[in-house]
Amino acid sequence: MTRDEVLRQAYAMPLHNPAYPKGPYRFFRREYIIITYETDPAALAEVVPAPLQPIGNHVKYEFIRMPDSTGFGDYTETGQVIPVRLGEMEGTYVHSMYLDDDAPIAGGREIWGFPKKLATPRIVHEGEVLVGTLHYGSVLCAVATMGYKHQPADPDAIRSALGQPNFLLKIIPHVDATPRICELVRYRLEDVQLHEAWTAPADLQLFRHVVADVARLPVQRIVSATHFVADLTLGLGEVVHDYLDPTREARLTGAAT
Repeated sequence: MTRDEVLRQAYAMPLHNPAYPKGPYRFFRREYIIITYETDPAALAEVVPAPLQPIGNHVKYEFIRMPDSTGFGDYTETGQVIPVRLGEMEGTYVHSMYLDDDAPIAGGREIWGFPKKLATPRIVHEGEVLVGTLHYGSVLCAVATMGYKHQPADPDAIRSALGQPNFLLKIIPHVDATPRICELVRYRLEDVQLHEAWTAPADLQLFRHVVADVARLPVQRIVSATHFVADLTLGLGEVVHDYLDPTREARLTGAAT
């Protein structure tokens, strides 16, 4: 292959058989269980990267069932997102993600910088209870339980939350293991169609694990829980802060605020 042929084809690895197709990626009947809880502010301060700043001491623990998505297929995901502020802009910082499908792990990490790891999350309906679990190998790391469709949730509040900007820390190492790319990325969920949304009492337990360290942000008090189903498109990202280029960093930080 010539240099130009390589560059025309090189959007993902491996070159001749990429792990995922080109986006954008549309998700149909995406089912969420989101439990918002209070945690230790000192623990939040240890994991949120500047220039982001935590808003309060809340964490959103999410279970997401994705039965039908273009390019990425059928999979389940779980993880933690943190309400943050960048200047005057409010959004969420994606702190951890665990899922059971190779293509979205590779694509999520390489394109946007999603902090994805391979694990086994599950959402099941057990009678009048929704149950979410996360296993890393044989070890149970998280258990969420929520009542099944007790009260309708405010659809406008759900749409507003889904429309907020989301932030990721994208890290790509050089061949000598120093950072080649270290950027704060912003992305949005687009073309959201909300099918149903519910609220109910919920509980969440997080267990310590050396690799799946969801318990690093401990549960102090449950604030709220929502269960909803939506179609949406995962929008591509933009760099809003470059840790390796101070000149670009100052310009982008100023633009973001």
